[in-house]
Amino acid sequence: MEMKRVFLKLSGEALAGPKKTGFDEDTVKEVARQVKESVDAGVQVGIVIGGGNFWRGRTSDAIDRTKADQIGMLATIMNCIYVSEIFRNAGMKTQILTPFECGPMTKLFTKDRASKYFEKGMVVFFAGGIGHPYFSTDTTITLMAIEMEADCILLAKSIDGVYDSDPKVNPNAKKYDRISIQEVIDKKLAVVDLTASIMCMEHKMPMAVFSLNETNGIANAMQGKINGTVVTAN
Repeated sequence: MEMKRVFLKLSGEALAGPKKTGFDEDTVKEVARQVKESVDAGVQVGIVIGGGNFWRGRTSDAIDRTKADQIGMLATIMNCIYVSEIFRNAGMKTQILTPFECGPMTKLFTKDRASKYFEKGMVVFFAGGIGHPYFSTDTTITLMAIEMEADCILLAKSIDGVYDSDPKVNPNAKKYDRISIQEVIDKKLAVVDLTASIMCMEHKMPMAVFSLNETNGIANAMQGKINGTVVTAN
């Protein structure tokens, strides 16, 4: 699998490391080191980060869903600002794009603007979701990857691939090395949410799922060496 332009999804919880909230700087520095290897090799990298290290608003009955999702959008922006700075400290050029104005902190997303940044060798962070409630960061990365004509979506997770059942519950769970997005939808394997899954299927966007804890997992994935599961679009 050739990788010229890839989109990497990082969960907020993964960035928090053992603390589960906030940031674990060593974890983020290790992500930066691996991404820099690929950037230096000429790979164009877009990044979407979840907000779960700050906010899990959907579990609350006291807050309107729209407001809860807006807080979640802001959480992803905070995450992108932090990770972007760690990346810059590691020697990369970065830019953060959002679907709505955030004053001087980010730039407003357009495809032309993002393309220009990619061509300059910058790591581009896509923050703030799609700017509307009811859409997850799974949907954000899928939409952005399709619009920006990426080769693949890379999902760095706490689990090392796609299984036929939850390996934490079922010790005999079978791991897939390769599976189609149609099978993922039919078997309700929840690699990404249903909206994102259907978009990937319709627009033939492949995905790869691997463990964030794998040694050089991100660097390997960006070079097309997937030790987890490849989710094909066919």
